[in-house]
Amino acid sequence: MSINSTAPEFQTIGLPGISMIEHGDDLVAEITRALEQNAIMLQHGDVVCIAQKIISKAEGCLVALDFVEPGEDALELAAATQKDPRIVQLILDESSEVMRHKPHVLVVRHKLGFVGAHAGIDQSNVDHSKGEMALLLPKNPDASAAALREGLQNRYDARIGVVITDSHNRAWRMGTIGSAIGCAGIQVLDDSRGGEDIYGRTLQATLVNRADALASSATLMMGETTEKMPVVILRGLPPEQTLSDDPTQTARLINRPLKEDMFR
Repeated sequence: MSINSTAPEFQTIGLPGISMIEHGDDLVAEITRALEQNAIMLQHGDVVCIAQKIISKAEGCLVALDFVEPGEDALELAAATQKDPRIVQLILDESSEVMRHKPHVLVVRHKLGFVGAHAGIDQSNVDHSKGEMALLLPKNPDASAAALREGLQNRYDARIGVVITDSHNRAWRMGTIGSAIGCAGIQVLDDSRGGEDIYGRTLQATLVNRADALASSATLMMGETTEKMPVVILRGLPPEQTLSDDPTQTARLINRPLKEDMFR
């Protein structure tokens, strides 16, 4: 069977060699070093997906639990969920609303606007040699993505997109998937409402979440445990559909407005 050589080719390129990131590290310089080490050049249309964990570490979002004092609400929720009261206090600090809870699970609305378990706070792949630590999400991942995009574009003179990924769970579905919590330079949502399908039927509700689709693709390469692959490059997507210089195209667009929440 012959293959049409002119057909578009989608590539998921893992970037090995990223160092263990610490507070204050220059991620643009670190990613550039790893790209050069692997003889990879960023190209027009590439989307660079970066795991939230190294963003949080570089931005100093690591918290020592010894310095966390749980309040009454945290102590009450900790008893109900059988969780460390200090972790529960951090979850409350990072959240705007507690949605549901049961033993070992606390579902909240994060201050960034999305709903998920434990406000994205993580203790895996974190150094606990000097006491128990917890890693929070970046304060403004859209701004982090924009800064990284600007730095990488300046280094490579190429128009690219940047997506900051995190692992999220979803109601009524088992397991986690990669989701976008920060975006810059990409079309986050593709609104096809009012257009037509291949049979000429008017589309009524087709709103494609391109950002989460990109994040999920990258997460398959990143892995979730010991892979040490926090940066993945997506290549071969049509730039005219994927990239956007519209500054309003951020990850916050993904959050469903509260007035449309049918499950509150």
